[in-house]
Amino acid sequence: VQLQASGGGLVQAGESLRLSCSASGSILAINYMAWYRQAPGKQRELVASIYSGGTISYGDSVKGRFTISRENAKNTVYLQMNSLKREDTAVYYCHAMRGFNEYWGQGTLVTVSS
Repeated sequence: VQLQASGGGLVQAGESLRLSCSASGSILAINYMAWYRQAPGKQRELVASIYSGGTISYGDSVKGRFTISRENAKNTVYLQMNSLKREDTAVYYCHAMRGFNEYWGQGTLVTVSS
């Protein structure tokens, strides 16, 4: 499985961005996809996750501002990020699970300026 993340960039605080993660290769039975992020000097943290059955969860810091969604026909998961804050600045990584195997995308940088 290969994961290709895109959509990062530089925005002002309060603005929005949408990240995309497209899966290719052996995508059958990918039952879990998620976004993580890692800010400079900090540990990687879960931002949002979505199971193939539709169960969604969010990290506390993004609840009410970020929305994860999945388009199965395109094997793509999205992260809509609204009301961005400076503390959302990080490299965002796409993550997928297929059984006990996990896969990571290359990361896309989101920078929020005040």
